[in-house]
Amino acid sequence: MTFDPGLAQTRFGYGRSPEVAGPQNVDQMMALLRGPDLAAERFPVLSAELVSLKAKDLAQKRKVFAKAKGGTDAKDTAKEHYMQGRQQARLDAVAWTGAELARRVWTKDAFRERLTAFWADHFPAPGKTLFYRFTAPAYVNSAIRPHVMGKFEDMLISAVLSPQMLHYLDQVYSVGPNSTFAKQRGKGVRGLNENLAREVLELHTLGVDGAYTQQDVRQLAELLTGLTAGIGIETRYRTKRSEPGSETILGKEYQTRRSQMSDIHEVLRDLARHPDTARHIARKIAVHFVSDTPDIGLVDVLERRFLETEGDLGAVTEALLRHPAAWHTHGDGVGNFKQPEMFVSSALRALMVPPDRLMQATEKQLHRYFTAPLRKMGQPWRAPLGPDGFEEADTHWLSPQGLGARLQWALGAPAAVVPDLPDPRDFVITTLGEEAPASVRFAAKAAENRREGIALVLMSPAFQRV
Repeated sequence: MTFDPGLAQTRFGYGRSPEVAGPQNVDQMMALLRGPDLAAERFPVLSAELVSLKAKDLAQKRKVFAKAKGGTDAKDTAKEHYMQGRQQARLDAVAWTGAELARRVWTKDAFRERLTAFWADHFPAPGKTLFYRFTAPAYVNSAIRPHVMGKFEDMLISAVLSPQMLHYLDQVYSVGPNSTFAKQRGKGVRGLNENLAREVLELHTLGVDGAYTQQDVRQLAELLTGLTAGIGIETRYRTKRSEPGSETILGKEYQTRRSQMSDIHEVLRDLARHPDTARHIARKIAVHFVSDTPDIGLVDVLERRFLETEGDLGAVTEALLRHPAAWHTHGDGVGNFKQPEMFVSSALRALMVPPDRLMQATEKQLHRYFTAPLRKMGQPWRAPLGPDGFEEADTHWLSPQGLGARLQWALGAPAAVVPDLPDPRDFVITTLGEEAPASVRFAAKAAENRREGIALVLMSPAFQRV
């Protein structure tokens, strides 16, 4: 294996920074990952508990507003309180985004940020209502981030059984067809919902080619009935809503202990340790971090390490970093085209955007220079179109519209987010390293002004690929 300090920052982080030193070896990268979460300590966000309480309070204010009679002072007061609550939720969301960007720009442990983003996209739950859009960042911070170096099964349970996921995939509406609840309510009950069961098998664990059938989907969906949650209400198991009897999934019988979560935990742990899951996760990691067509040997090693350790993500991550194929360069035909979120984040890191400009950014500023441009580039911030997350293939992001949006951002945003643009002749070296292509160096030197010079560096193939 040939460790490359520059590649360590671009392929396994958010790019080079003129002020934040990159790792010098794999041991240092792993030590950072296994150490304290310094970026989260430096740039804190609201706790999941506080966010849940705020969401519950906002829901109560909306309820009071909806029930108040029109044309009365009480209605006006209730509306004012509700709108104030909504505005505070928007401000909290802005603060969340600013903190996440600050972590990416200023952390010494950028691989942790990349891993968090990767797993958040593996278990996406952006929220379909105002309240769950508000709680989505807290879901990532509490259900995903603490587990990036832990056991996959723990992350699976944490993410799948979170109120955020249960609501996103409509599990809160799923009722056993033969449950006590269904018999009491009759035709008004929605019935069994297979969304969560299908995505757990197809996306979260075994993969679309995994060894499961429609019957397994149905049986898992029946096992999951009884799970419910709400705004400000943690996940619970309600026996009256659950399908009676046992279910058989991949040949194993579950739900022998009624009114308990233990069988649901057990099936998720079994799925997390399944050989098909190991293969699915191994390939997905290799594709995301290395190449759309990853080295088969690399995938095999990651799969084997996953199985050997029963899904220890720290061990799998280290196996990735210590495999020679992970350090192949563009000259070997290896390397991914940056997704929009990665492109913008790495540009902000290269420009050393001051922490206060990120943490204290207004909603208008973030919308103009971050969230709106990302949407134009085809990757709305933490909001994929479906539960399968964002597309990995380079061809998806190499569209004329997407590249045009990147160019527009590169020409306008840098000058707006940093006090003084760096000299392009220096920027090309600090951003791309001494190995910066001669053509990019020449373009940076020949640019008519700093604005255009910075844009040329950011739009160069050397910066756009990792």
